[in-house]
Amino acid sequence: MGAIPAQRETISLATDAPAHASGGADALAQAMSAVSGHALLRTTLAGSPLAPGAARGLVRAALTEWAARDLPGSRHLTDRQTDDTLVVLSELVTNAVVHAGTDVELSCRVEPDCGSLVVEVTDHHPSRAPRENSTQPPTETPEFGRGLRIVAALSQEWGVSYRRGGKTVWARVPADEIEPYDEPGAPGLAELLAPEPQRAAGDRDWLGRGALTFLAEASDLLAGQLDEDLVAALTGQLLVPRLADWCAIWLEDEAMGRGWGDAAPGARLARVWHGSEDRIEELRRVLEKEPPHRADGMASGPEPYPWPGQSLGGRGAHGSALAYRLVAGGRPLGTLVIGRSGVQRFPDEVGGLVEDLSRRVALAIGAARQYTRQATISAVLQRGLLPGAVAEIPGVRSALVYEPCDKGGPSGDFYDVFPAGDGRWCFAVGDVQGKGPEAAVVIGLARPWLRLLAREGYRVADVLDRLNQLLLDDATEVADAAARALAGPAAPGDGPQTRFLSLLYGELVPFDGGVRCTLASAGHPLPLLLGADGDVRTVARPQTLLGVVEDETYTSESFELRPGDTLLCVTDGVTERRDGSRQFDDGDGLATALAGCTGLSAELIAERIKRLVHEFGGGLPEDDLALLVLQADQELGEAEARGERFHAP
Repeated sequence: MGAIPAQRETISLATDAPAHASGGADALAQAMSAVSGHALLRTTLAGSPLAPGAARGLVRAALTEWAARDLPGSRHLTDRQTDDTLVVLSELVTNAVVHAGTDVELSCRVEPDCGSLVVEVTDHHPSRAPRENSTQPPTETPEFGRGLRIVAALSQEWGVSYRRGGKTVWARVPADEIEPYDEPGAPGLAELLAPEPQRAAGDRDWLGRGALTFLAEASDLLAGQLDEDLVAALTGQLLVPRLADWCAIWLEDEAMGRGWGDAAPGARLARVWHGSEDRIEELRRVLEKEPPHRADGMASGPEPYPWPGQSLGGRGAHGSALAYRLVAGGRPLGTLVIGRSGVQRFPDEVGGLVEDLSRRVALAIGAARQYTRQATISAVLQRGLLPGAVAEIPGVRSALVYEPCDKGGPSGDFYDVFPAGDGRWCFAVGDVQGKGPEAAVVIGLARPWLRLLAREGYRVADVLDRLNQLLLDDATEVADAAARALAGPAAPGDGPQTRFLSLLYGELVPFDGGVRCTLASAGHPLPLLLGADGDVRTVARPQTLLGVVEDETYTSESFELRPGDTLLCVTDGVTERRDGSRQFDDGDGLATALAGCTGLSAELIAERIKRLVHEFGGGLPEDDLALLVLQADQELGEAEARGERFHAP
């Protein structure tokens, strides 16, 4: 006779263990490579819907290999223990993916003395703590679902450890049989997995105790979703089997669906969910033929929906279904339909609760669509701010790395390589103060003016002089005001602001045996020149940012790129990449990295510098990153040695 396993919560100040990459055919080998000789698996999984399945596959394969190699503790493993462990693991990984949304670190080990399996799942969202059912009111929105109740049912013990930057939920599954639910009145595992709340009297009991908590949980879960199809999928899991046997969601194209009639223009069946998965496909086929029809397109209250009995088998031949219009901001977004088998009508309490939930679903879908629209506009704007292609320069090999930090908005970094006429090619790498629409305004001014001034014959220093004055003109304030209107109302006392721009701008002129380069840096990380012999030096001097000082006079430097010489131009996303208090370029870190690229092609140099920058910080980048590599072609030197003359087109 056993007691219900207790949850232990511990506070740990230990730092995070290093992540172990996983993926592809070598995932298991990579995860186990560092712990050869011990029954221990560690790996990191991407926080996606595929993570639970990947975790089960890795652990199942690891257990098989441990048993085959007779590792310590593996002789105690049983089939029941393996099955229970995979269920526990699946629930822990699913909880981490759904509720934390971060990458998931997985650990599984065998305790040598008794054969117990210990699984640990770590996410990086420490503000969300899993909770068990409690008679005391929660201090924060609790996690939704029954996953941790399953963990408690199958584990000898389980708990949560909190660390800086993340939390770990762990469970120990013993090798011997345990019966933790033998106490009189204690719930069995089947009862834990049964639809909750139970029908009839169970509805009223649960609604009286948990309706507000359910809505709070649902709101918390739906609020952060940025994809309307994911909102639909989560809605199905919220409703089934808790409040309905099945549900379906139609999403409507706002441009086509305002006059919902018999044809239901613009509607698509986005999600069908049933408590029995083998019924889902047949139910979908029937529902696709019976889209909901509404006379009043804006009312959100429930209306009867025809019962799709033929798709639900004998037990589902009769039942009740209700349709709820999804409306947000006065716009119809779709319809939610729920159904229960074996009842004449839904209880009023359930219908009212689902109506409240449908409003939250509609708000979440509206927010997801707004985000999608903004992301699309930003992507189009970003494409318009950058060149469609990098110009090919005779006698020069080039490579580019461009990684905006914010995928949903215009970046503050930009680049350009273009022909300027008369055998000249120009290049630019710049960084605007700020991001988003305000940065886009400055880039939208700077890049076209760079091209225009260069093609009009202005030299490097003159181009910077005129661009500096342009950024200080009243026209910039007007453009800035327009950008603020796009971004939202200005804060009190916020007026037009001049936008600063750091810029590295240069001109290339190929000649027999090399390329003449003239460039200037305005508040930008200085370019580095890697010689064919491995020597690295800076080839510009620091000058003031553009848009700061009126009537500033800029100067340029000239030098020659000989065959095999490489010019590296970067933004501060490279030089100021952080690892704690250290930066990548501390102690001439960038020059050291470039010196290690001697003899490599332009493409390989770009890839190596990018990889070193990524590895330096460890985590996600906090700034945009751009780097341009220009390398004088070795063929120039070979042609010169043969006495051939170079002719620029």
